[in-house]
Amino acid sequence: MAPFSYLTIQASSKGNYKEKGSKFLAFAYPVTSEEEIKSYLKILKKEYFDARHHGYAYILGLGKEKSRAFDDGEPNHSTGDPILGQIRSRNLTNVLVVVVRYFGGTKLGVDGLIFAYKTAAEEALCQAIIIEKEVIKEFEVVYEYGATSDVMRVIKEFDIDIIKQDFAEGCRMTIAVKLRRREAFIEKIKLLRVINVKVMFLDQNL
Repeated sequence: MAPFSYLTIQASSKGNYKEKGSKFLAFAYPVTSEEEIKSYLKILKKEYFDARHHGYAYILGLGKEKSRAFDDGEPNHSTGDPILGQIRSRNLTNVLVVVVRYFGGTKLGVDGLIFAYKTAAEEALCQAIIIEKEVIKEFEVVYEYGATSDVMRVIKEFDIDIIKQDFAEGCRMTIAVKLRRREAFIEKIKLLRVINVKVMFLDQNL
C-alpha cells in the first residue's frame, strides 16, 4: 500500500566539517527526479571545480524506490554510504546530499573518511527543516452545470484544491485529493452519480 505521507526537507541547506586540513562542504536539496539531481550536481561541479571529490547520495520515491550512493574516487563505501545513512536515519525521501571535499594533504584513512562524510552530511541535514508532505492524487471531474452546487459542496467538505477548471464544453475540473481521503471521496462522489456527475481518476473511469 502506498504511504499517505512522507518526510522530506523544505528547502536546501548547508553544512561543513574540517579534519586535518581537509574541508568537507555539504549541500542538501529537496528533489523529485533524477533530472533535478543531475542539475544540482552539474551546478556544484561548476562552482567547486577545483575540489578533489564530489561524493553524494540520494533517495527518491514515495516508497523510497530509488537510491544511490556515489564515492567519486574515494575508497569504496567511505563516502556515499555514510551520506546515504544520514538520509535514511531521518526516514527521508526525495532528498539529495552532496559533500564536496578539498584535500588538505593528510590522508584520513577509511574510518576517518567515513566519519568526515557522515558528519558533514549530518550538519547539512541538521540545518534543514524536515516536513511531512501529504501524498496527492489528481482527479478529473466532469459534470453537468446543474450539479455545480452539489460538486462544490463535496469539494469544500474534503478541503480539496482545485487545480484547473474548464467550462468551454460542459463543466470539467482537475482537483488534488489527499491519498488518505481518496476512498471516502470516491464513495461520496458515487452518491452524486444519480444526478449525472461523472468522476475520473486521471484517464480511468472509477
